[in-house]
Amino acid sequence: MTTTIGSTVLGYPRIGPDRELKRALERYWAGRIGEPELREVARGLRVDTWRSLHEAGLDSVPGNTFSYYDQVLDTAVVFGAVPERFTALGLSPLDTYFAMARGVESTPPLEMTKWFDTNYHYLVPEIGPDTRFSLSDQSPVDQYQEALEAGVTTRPVLVGPLTFLLLSKSDDQAPESFRPLDRLDDLLTAYAELLGELHRAGAEWVQLDEPAFAADRSPAELAALRAAYRRLGELTERPKILAAGYFGDLGEALGELAATPVEALAVDLVAGRSALDRLPSVRGLADKALVAGLVDGRNVWRTDLDGALSTAATLLGLAGEVAVGTSCSLLHVPYDVEAETAVDARVASWLAFARQKVDEVVVLGRALRDGREAVADELTAARRAVADRAGADSVRDNRVRARLDSLRPEHARRGDYAGRQAAQQRSLRLPPLPSTTIGSFPQTTDVRKARAALRAGRIDPATYQQRMRDEIERVIRVQERLGLDVLVHGEPERNDMVQYFSEHLDGFASTEFGWVQSYGSRCVRPPILYGDVSRPAPMTVEWATYAQKLTEKPVKGMLTGPVTILAWSFVRDDQPLATTADQVALAIRDEVADLEAAGIRVVQVDEPALRELLPLREADRPGYLDWAVTSFRLATSGIADSTQIHTHLCYSEFGDVIDAIVALDADVTSIEAARSRMEVLDDLNAVGFARGVGPGVYDIHSPRVPTAAEVTDLLTAALAAVPAERLWVNPDCGLKTRGYTEVEQALENVITATAGIRPSLR
Repeated sequence: MTTTIGSTVLGYPRIGPDRELKRALERYWAGRIGEPELREVARGLRVDTWRSLHEAGLDSVPGNTFSYYDQVLDTAVVFGAVPERFTALGLSPLDTYFAMARGVESTPPLEMTKWFDTNYHYLVPEIGPDTRFSLSDQSPVDQYQEALEAGVTTRPVLVGPLTFLLLSKSDDQAPESFRPLDRLDDLLTAYAELLGELHRAGAEWVQLDEPAFAADRSPAELAALRAAYRRLGELTERPKILAAGYFGDLGEALGELAATPVEALAVDLVAGRSALDRLPSVRGLADKALVAGLVDGRNVWRTDLDGALSTAATLLGLAGEVAVGTSCSLLHVPYDVEAETAVDARVASWLAFARQKVDEVVVLGRALRDGREAVADELTAARRAVADRAGADSVRDNRVRARLDSLRPEHARRGDYAGRQAAQQRSLRLPPLPSTTIGSFPQTTDVRKARAALRAGRIDPATYQQRMRDEIERVIRVQERLGLDVLVHGEPERNDMVQYFSEHLDGFASTEFGWVQSYGSRCVRPPILYGDVSRPAPMTVEWATYAQKLTEKPVKGMLTGPVTILAWSFVRDDQPLATTADQVALAIRDEVADLEAAGIRVVQVDEPALRELLPLREADRPGYLDWAVTSFRLATSGIADSTQIHTHLCYSEFGDVIDAIVALDADVTSIEAARSRMEVLDDLNAVGFARGVGPGVYDIHSPRVPTAAEVTDLLTAALAAVPAERLWVNPDCGLKTRGYTEVEQALENVITATAGIRPSLR
């Protein structure tokens, strides 16, 4: 039997309870603090996290979970996978790291995409035949020693070698036949060196995360997993290895890992509950520790501790030790529900954020070790909260349910595209390569101050409304001056593209401090969808119609789609997601109808999270895509052919959902393409996509301002794949996080490039 792991979590939030890291990063990037000040903030956050987890009673505390930007990027730097274009900049190690994440004026950053089916974004490593893997950065060892100095023994956490390579892309110099996984042996040599260094520093355990195996994997990839962990397990100088899989059932990979000399396996028994049927037949568990992921690391509902303990009881005897943990890292939930004094007290009693989930893990660990009687009070409190939520009247609205019951297939259909296209061209009279933006414009300090002042009661609603109108007029005038064809109102009144709508819909609760990292310094506050959803009143019509009155050009109504609202919220888990999606879709449908009635001729319903919720296993995908597409079409149908529906998708690998993008039946689809240099258009063409498309020509997640020549190159590449009559020109995503100076320069270059190409199309 292995040394006891006991109660643990697989990771923890790192941005800071009050977003301390976000603020320090942005001050550093702006040149207002230096590297020593930034590193001191980071050190304080690390030490506070280690000590709080230790004091909470965890038996094993994860370490090396801190990151200045992204854990996959960290892994690339640790093992020397830094493309030459970044080392050639001659920057300090820290600034080279940030150049890889954000780019610099002369050098674009690494591609960024979603971390499996979450709203977290990771930087995609670039690996080629000539990538020189080596132990180039000692941060995991340094942080282990730093924790020891703070009085806490930690278990360093690393992205596993297979997941790292499977999430990487081939660099530009690699031959067509090359795959990053081809470099596994070389990478393992560097991992072995790091494990040796950790062993010499005194680390007893190390955690290697392999979530890539919650997805379908080929026999060759499964064989590589077994070979890699056999090689690492046979090292004579290393810590004990906890191989962690999460975001679903590891499937065949579980048996492959169990057949290696690693000492422990962590399994997700929330998203991967089907693994319970597999575990009794897995050979090799008898001499290993099994960390049962019984506390949901991705949602905010209190755990049914009685049910979790019952599940744990079925595992006893299957492994040398049964420990308890979270289903995945707690990176995906906010810090502490006790800070949320504005959330309805009854709803708050149903919730558990990261701090409370740690307590749940500790309670479950004590119950397994000492018996239920040792934690009887905690079990009673959890039982009451779970029962209260299940029986609350506020989670059900019979009117909403009756409306859902009345739906028919024709409610999710529009007229044929050819007829719609002709009607829209007669109505809008747009030039070739019509230009637009995705929706939001920079949220200035004045806008944020006005919103804060309204919340604090320092200004009245009328004053706030006038300030927002002033900002809308500014946005309209900027777009007119630049020469954009379809305008937006800029969304100054919106704090977030999901939170804004949740605050205007019944069935949601909003937090004040529930921040979750999305990427780098970017944080979001996901709303909590706890009950049936309905729309009490119009949400955007007043702002859109005000903007339209300011210009002769068409102004888009801007809405968020039902799938994205679900993906970027903490969603109720007491009914199928499809049912909840249709409830949200009906609310959006009512808003689309009201916008059309108010004279808005273009309505954009964004679904950037369509790919994000895609199940990791192929067998589970058709059911999801069916209800996801249906909910979007339900939201966007029931209007005239002449009303143009746009949608927007961003920062995902789209190949797996190309057919679904076609099935959405939007008139125009704008899509991320700048970092990947129009790769997605090949996928669209392969399935005969024949609608309007706007592949992004301006990467807004980087502070770089693209030149007109760069945009011209991207548009030329797009025109080689898409007929001019269907091609739109737009940025990759909304502009909220950028500043006006860079946005205006970038859009001016976009319009210059567009104007330069248009004459050749006549």
